[in-house]
Amino acid sequence: MTPSALLDAASLDDARASLTRCCGATHWVNGMLAKRPFGSDTALFDAAEVVWATMTPSDILDALTHHPRIGADLDELRKRYGATAQWAAGEQAGAAAADESTLHALRDGNLRYEARFGHIFVVCATGKSAAEMLALLEVRLPNEAAAELQVAAAEQAKITRIRLEKLR
Repeated sequence: MTPSALLDAASLDDARASLTRCCGATHWVNGMLAKRPFGSDTALFDAAEVVWATMTPSDILDALTHHPRIGADLDELRKRYGATAQWAAGEQAGAAAADESTLHALRDGNLRYEARFGHIFVVCATGKSAAEMLALLEVRLPNEAAAELQVAAAEQAKITRIRLEKLR
């Protein structure tokens, strides 16, 4: 079953739960529910973009609160970027193992980011190594708060699209 067919056939509660797994922001989920039925995946993805474009800074922050922290837990980082670790389903493999110094720097950078901006660091991590994630974090740390929120919003929109595509 395609993502749009799944959402169109689902009860309101099941559709809400599926959409919330893609993006936890209440405004986005409610906006998407109001656009059902979608009829096609193209219409679903278009609706996701249209609703995302209506998100206020508060709505974006709501979305970010539903996203796990990257790098908050060194053991989780070791699992994710260890030499034998596998990427989550549908994500690209091929990231080299991260050394301890990179993992520590990623954790510490995330803590600095959250202290500076008041929200977690979000990046579409598909196919990115720990070193690439760290480089992106370091590039974004000097941003002004409003500009950085827009960057985080764009990353969350990419993540949401990937999650919508995975609905089955």
